[in-house]
Amino acid sequence: MLSRPLLRCLAVCGWSVFAFFLPAEAEEPAVDFTVELETVMTHDDGTFLWFHPRAAAVPGGVVMTIQKHLGVSDYFSGLQFMKRSGVDGTWEGPISRPELDWRVLEDGITLSVADVTPGWHEPSGKLIALGCSVRYDEKGKQLDDIQRSHQTVYAVYDPATDQWTPWRVLELPEDGIFDFARNACSQWVVKEDGKLLVPLYVGRSVKEPFSTTVAECRFDGDRLVYERHGDLLRLDVKRGLYEPSLIQQGGRYYLTMRNDERGYVSAGEDGLHFSEPKPWTFDDGADLGSYNTQQHWLAHRDALFLIYTRRGAGNDHIVRHRAPLFMARVDTGSLQVVRASEKVVVPERGAELGNFGANRIDDDRSEE
Repeated sequence: MLSRPLLRCLAVCGWSVFAFFLPAEAEEPAVDFTVELETVMTHDDGTFLWFHPRAAAVPGGVVMTIQKHLGVSDYFSGLQFMKRSGVDGTWEGPISRPELDWRVLEDGITLSVADVTPGWHEPSGKLIALGCSVRYDEKGKQLDDIQRSHQTVYAVYDPATDQWTPWRVLELPEDGIFDFARNACSQWVVKEDGKLLVPLYVGRSVKEPFSTTVAECRFDGDRLVYERHGDLLRLDVKRGLYEPSLIQQGGRYYLTMRNDERGYVSAGEDGLHFSEPKPWTFDDGADLGSYNTQQHWLAHRDALFLIYTRRGAGNDHIVRHRAPLFMARVDTGSLQVVRASEKVVVPERGAELGNFGANRIDDDRSEE
């Protein structure tokens, strides 16, 4: 029996950003929770949409990172953020800071960031925002014009001073496998010793299938430093395994990974070494139906949950079936989704919901 966790989630729905609340009481095999949606803000002026809302708890409140989608595929502004007091206060923002904004370089090239996920680092008392660097031309096309143009970047927020650091690159080994190395739309984990486990999708170029690995990094409150990385998980299907998200629950670590044809899952004991990736299925053996988009985790002390989109929900009119947003319990032994526990947490209203995030608030509450 779960102890009534409150799961608080955020998702983009067309031009609105929603938070949803899930007071849950669960028994095996069903999960019984109710849903309350909160509209954080609404925007539709025809010039941009708000994308990638992802929230993390800080002392006294919540910080949510967010950025503008500028009408061209994967063309994003610099990062902005919102904040609220407590878990139910009024949202302030979006707030712009020059440290987080994009930079216009020579020849009209713009350097920005994308796919950011924030998380709290308790040992240092800092919030770390992890994402990837992106170079755009004047029309908003992503460029791969220089070596290591696609790298993992981070910025650090101090809630005590309300100050951000500028974006910095996570320096990785010279090995060519890291010439493309992104933490993007990816949940990451802080270990008990304060080190970070940062999932990456890596490759020698965008022309080959990506592999997934997890980098262990130390953080001194200012700088994030790579120390080592684990297994390279490979799949020679379309673009490989990418946009991985990592979670720790019940003494084990779990990875969920995007692939063009279906989602994949893997598990391991130390956060660096993992089992052979397997396609996500329901516990009756049927394919989960989530493909070419990200999935994310919510972990309670007694159960592990997956949030995802999938086919087969009367949603053929939605691009890549990216709505509604589902949540279900994971059978951690078989690494399957328990079909009887599946619930819609954000309904389909004609827009995509695939760009979302999930994060812990405390032992009983999470935010997505």
